[in-house]
This record gives sequence, C-alpha cells and structure tokens, in this order.
Amino acid sequence: MGNARIIWTKIDEAPALATFALLPVIRAYTKGSGIDIESSDISLSGRIIANFPDNLTDDQKIADNLGKLGALAKTPEANIIKLPNISASIPQLQEAIKELQDHGYAIPDYPEEPKNDEEAALQARFDKVLGSAVNPVLREGNSDRRAAASVKKFAQKNPHKMMKDWPESGSKARVSHMDGKDFYESEKSTTVEKATDVKIEFVGTDGKSTLLKEGVALLAGEVIDSSVMNVAALRAFYAGQIEEATKDNVLLSLHLKATMMKISDPIMFGHCVSVYYKDALDKHADALQEIGANVNNGLTDVLEKLDRLPAAKKAEIEADIAAVYETHPALAMVDSRKGITNLHVLNNVIIDASMPNVVRDGGKMWNNDDALQDVIAMVPDRSYATIYGAILEDCQAHGQFDPSTMGSVSNVGLMAQKAEEYGSHDKTFEAEGEGTIRVLDASGAVLLEQTVETGDIFRMCQVKDAPIRDWVKLAVSRAKASGSPAIFWLDKNRGHDSEIIKKVEKYLAEHDTAGLDIRTMKPLDAMKFSLERIRKGEDTISVTGNVLRDYLTDLFPILELGTSARMLSIVPLMNGGGLFETGAGGSAPKHVQQFLKEGHTRWDSLGEYCAIVPSLELVAENYKNESAALLAETLDAGITSYLENARYPSRKVNEIDNRGSSFYLSMYWAQALAAQDKDATLKAKFTAVAKSLADNEEKIVEELLAAQGAPVDIGGYYHPDSELAEKAMRPSATFNGIIDAL
Repeated sequence: MGNARIIWTKIDEAPALATFALLPVIRAYTKGSGIDIESSDISLSGRIIANFPDNLTDDQKIADNLGKLGALAKTPEANIIKLPNISASIPQLQEAIKELQDHGYAIPDYPEEPKNDEEAALQARFDKVLGSAVNPVLREGNSDRRAAASVKKFAQKNPHKMMKDWPESGSKARVSHMDGKDFYESEKSTTVEKATDVKIEFVGTDGKSTLLKEGVALLAGEVIDSSVMNVAALRAFYAGQIEEATKDNVLLSLHLKATMMKISDPIMFGHCVSVYYKDALDKHADALQEIGANVNNGLTDVLEKLDRLPAAKKAEIEADIAAVYETHPALAMVDSRKGITNLHVLNNVIIDASMPNVVRDGGKMWNNDDALQDVIAMVPDRSYATIYGAILEDCQAHGQFDPSTMGSVSNVGLMAQKAEEYGSHDKTFEAEGEGTIRVLDASGAVLLEQTVETGDIFRMCQVKDAPIRDWVKLAVSRAKASGSPAIFWLDKNRGHDSEIIKKVEKYLAEHDTAGLDIRTMKPLDAMKFSLERIRKGEDTISVTGNVLRDYLTDLFPILELGTSARMLSIVPLMNGGGLFETGAGGSAPKHVQQFLKEGHTRWDSLGEYCAIVPSLELVAENYKNESAALLAETLDAGITSYLENARYPSRKVNEIDNRGSSFYLSMYWAQALAAQDKDATLKAKFTAVAKSLADNEEKIVEELLAAQGAPVDIGGYYHPDSELAEKAMRPSATFNGIIDAL
C-alpha cells in the first residue's frame, strides 16, 4: 500500500494567508510517516482561471481542481481538509476578474446584462464560479459539526468577553418577517417514485409557454419542492418595516444570504434597496437605467456608476440619495467611518454571521455615530426567520447568555449531494409575467406548479433519498455517542419538511433507538427547547437541513466560543472517505484588511488544527498507519496546551497573531511527540525539535513581532503573489530554519 494522501485546499483571504504559516509545519511533521500532503487550488481566482483557459499562457493555466476533488470525494480514498472559501457575489467576482486582468490574465469582463447570445453564454460560464460553487461539489456526505471537547471546556473556563448585556430597561429589538405570500407559505413538495427527468416551464395567461430549464435528472425516492416569493408583498413588507423603524426610532437592517442563494437573495436585496431609496431612484430611473446601475448589487453599484454621468447630474442624484436619510429610519452600518450601510453591498451583511452578532451585542447593531442601537432585523421569509425571533425574545426575557455556563448545540446537517435550498441556484427564476411556473416529468405530467406575477421569484430544490437515509443514520450515531437529545428541526406545516418527516420516520425504524431521546419539532419549538437546555448548561443535537445547518453552526458557536472558526466539522463521505471542514470565513475580509494595513493577522487557525486530528485518524484507520495515529494523538495534546496557555491570536497589532499561534502549536506538538514512548524514532526526532523551539522561543517571538506594525504588500487580495505572501507569513528565519530542516 502506497502513501496516504491528504488534500489541503488552497482558498481565499485570511485562511489562505494562515496556510502559508501552517502548511509547512504540517508537511514537516508528517514527513517520513507515509503521508503526502498535497495542495489543491480551489480559490475564487483559481476557479476563474480554471474556467477560462482561453487566451492564457501555459504557465497561467490551472487545472479544474474543483472537478477533480469532486470526483475524489466520491471515493473511499478521499481525505480532504477544506478551508472556508469565498462564495462570490457579483461584485466580488468583478473585483477578482479586475485583479487577474491587472496581473496579466486575459480573463473577459463579466456581462451583467448580456446583449447577445455570446454574452449570455459568457455569463453562464461565469455563473459556475458564483455563489456556493465549491461546497455542493465536495459535500458528498452529511455534516457532523460540533466543538471539540477540549475547545468547549476551555471556552467555559476562559469565556470570551464579547457578550454585551441586554438592557434591563427593555429592548426594542426584534426580527420582522412577512406574514404571507413568501417562500414558506407557497411551498409545495412531492416525492417521485421512479427515476425521471423533469423540466421547468413558464406558461403565461395567454397560454404561451417558455422553457426555463430541462434535463433535471431525478432519482427514485427524490424529494422536490417549489416555492414563490411574491415581490409585491415583499416590497409592501419592506415599506411597512421602514414605517415601523421610523416610529420606534430604531435602526433598520436586512439579513439575507446573497452569496449562497446567489439568484434569489440578490433580487430580494435589490427590492429592499429600491424601496428604501425609492424617491431618489424613481426620480432618476431613466438616467440610472442608461448607465446600467443594478440595485441587486447594492447602493454602491449605483453610486459607482454615477461617474458615467455629467458631473452636474451625478451631484443631483447624490444629493437626492442623501436626502432619503432625512426622512427614513437610520440603517445599520457596516462601516460608519466610510458611510457604508447595510444596503451598500449585498455580501457585507450575511445572515448566519450577522444575526449572532445582534444577539451577542444585546439586540443592537452599529449606527452612523459608531454606537450600538436597537435594531429591527428584517428576515423576509418565514422558513427560518422565527428561530432568530425566538432567541431575541429569549434574551429579552432572561438576559444575555453566559459562555462560562451555557451548554452546546451541535449539528447533524443534511447537505450531501447538493441537498435542499442551496442546490436551487440553477432552478431559480424571475417570472417574466403573470401565469404559472410548473415542473413536468418525462411523461409531461405536472408534478408541481405555482401561480406567479411579473417579477416573482420561483425556485425549485431537491434532495436525494440516499443522503436523507445517511443523515438519519448519522443523527442516531451522534445521539448514541453523546447521550444528548437529537432534535429534527422539521415543520409538518411546511411542504418540503412534511415529505422529509415521512422519510425520517421510515429510516429511524432501521435503527435501535432504545434509550435515545430523538424528537421532531418545528424550528420555532426546537429553538425554544434548545435555549432552555443551554441556559441549564445542557447539550442538544440539532438535526437540520442544509440552510439551518449553516445558520445554527454560526449562531451557537459565536455565542459559546466567540467565533464559529473554532468548530470541528467532520463530513463522513457516503462512499467511505472523509471531508474535514475548518471554521467559517465570514470575518476573513476584515482580517485581511488589518493585515495589509498593519501587518497583523488575527485569524485563528484552531479550526484547521482541530481538523487535522481526525484527518490523521482516518489515515491511521484506513492505512493501518500507527505513526498517523500517534501524530493525531499528540497534536490533540498540543492543541490543549495551545488553549491552556492562551496562545491564540490577539486582535491588536504588536501582540501575538496567527503566525505566533502556529509557532506555539508547533512547539507544543513537538513537546507532546517528545514526551510519548510509543514510537522511539519519532520521540528522538522531536526531542531535538522541541528543544530547539523552546531554546529559541524568545528569539522567534521577537522576529515574529518585528514583522508587525507596518503595511504589507502581498501583490493582491484575490490573487496574491505566493512568494510575497510566504515571506510575509513566515518572517522568522530562526523558526523557518528549524521547520525546514525536518
């Protein structure tokens, strides 16, 4: 049997920078142990380059690494450590393209509004890179996401200090959602008995049909659903919340996920922009249309394109936009110093990262005076808005959570094979008129249909039977291993969930569940149940679909641990391999900005450290590799020392940052290897390494700190220069010498 292979993904932003510091250590420590650590570029820039080899030189071209990893994920040999990547919005895609062009790559511009078939084909080609392009390809298994025991224990012993009290005098904060005509209300679902292909078509009131999509292959037992967001009702909802926020004198904010839900949510975002700034945008509609301003990309897209107008006209529009703030409620701010509001850029405020902060900050967000203020958080669709409403109401009644005593909510998430809403991108459409959008099978029979009005948002999603069966199996396994209640967050009154409940009941019968507490609750009740247990210090397993998996695995870790980047995410792949996901990248852009400005990167690689442990354990199991088992065991001990000695990155410049953290992790890992007696060769090797690192600790720390305090040039944001980035992230010649000598 040859060497085991672990694939380390090259991705974006702060986790990519951290890789330059950490990966050399991993390769050095595993060298000679029958393990090959390979890197695979699936970054946003890498995906663009791979998708557009035309006109590129041979040394510029990159293979379709994502496709290769997707194929590997379906094999028993898969062992992939997947760091958080950018789920690109259109503005991010355009920025990345511009940077690549500046670096000499002949990548074409993205055509926002295709004017011919050629541009439409080009847009479709770029769409493969947009949004959640990576995760559906690699996630050939369901998610087991939780805090490692050592991490949770440390968090309770050393609680983070970011929690702010909820005001005893009362809070006006609340979550608002639509009461009707949303995705939740309109959802219809069915399970297909036999394999078939379906197509989606629009039929107007005149009887004329337009094919929207064909060739959607369904397997026997697959669940499909369709739903519609009525945009007239959506716009009325936004208008009503503007009035409510004005009346209550609170901030107004919008919480969507325009990155993952890359078709539907930008449209919903755009409607909010156009309703809030209606007076100014309607007044200048012709001029804005002429310059191609697109509110779906946020107010920034409008403001930036004003440069295409005569100076006087530009100034007039800017003045009218500024005047809106005089009569409308204040918006939550992303950056008050730069005047960037919640509605400026669609990917600045992402619901799974933003709503936990509202809870953490006592029901408040930042206002234009850089102060916290009560907020109305708009989450238009009711499918999951109620869970956020419940946690805000719980805090209003019982006060802030205490990280030193609160229990945990881990997650078993249904996500394999593009399960559920996040797989709806290529089946989401804006209705071209009044009529019906319907889903037909190969025989022409109508499986699902929805009545639509012009501009309504239709989406269809699907989930295969095998992932559901595997998901139930994983839930039972976790309930047995942990002894905690496992709650399926499913609503029998929602079309999709009612079909899933039938399958859950069917597949639970295949397992011995005696003595286990396994229940099904609608999300609102499941949230209340989990919160009651959390406040008692008790643990609960949430068993959820794909979107709720995403939401909850940010919400609870941010409250419990201070960040979701410290979570352990194990994905047992359905064909026998393993995918190990690390942390969450929602705050990664701010980390890069700080690094470029002052040479300090506060990204915490604890998620990566933790993911390496089960990855090595998988090698040990599959290859009967005792060295891998020992490396995993000692790394786990090193992580414990890392936490106990508080060697995680500081937020402040000229204090320990990610590079210092990786040094200390290396030292503690070496010390654990030196202390063990199971492998004499490794003991002798790392006794010397541990001594060198300890003897040179002061010098190494000085060299690492000396690299901080000044701007850093790494040659790019989306496509940094590897040599510059490595130099910046490995500034200690002493540390490098010890590691490279291995």
